Amino acid sequence: MQTLVKKWFKDKGYGFLQNGSGPDIMVRKAELVNCTYLKVNSIVEFECYIEKQGLIAKKVSLSRKKNNLQNSARGSRTHPFGVMT
Repeated sequence: MQTLVKKWFKDKGYGFLQNGSGPDIMVRKAELVNCTYLKVNSIVEFECYIEKQGLIAKKVSLSRKKNNLQNSARGSRTHPFGVMT
């Protein structure tokens, strides 16, 4: 999957990825591949899992693919996990 980084707490080592109108997806520093932190609005690729805490991103890496995710950040975007409650 691909999405944008919504928040990153560098001092705490975790952050959140956008998930359209659904719940944010948590990402931990330990799950980052070839980087040590994320910048807000960066495009990332990841695998999404459901855990006790909610949606968790794993194998998170910066995307090298060009797309229009950054342009759509202001609008609503539908994601496969956007309907989960």
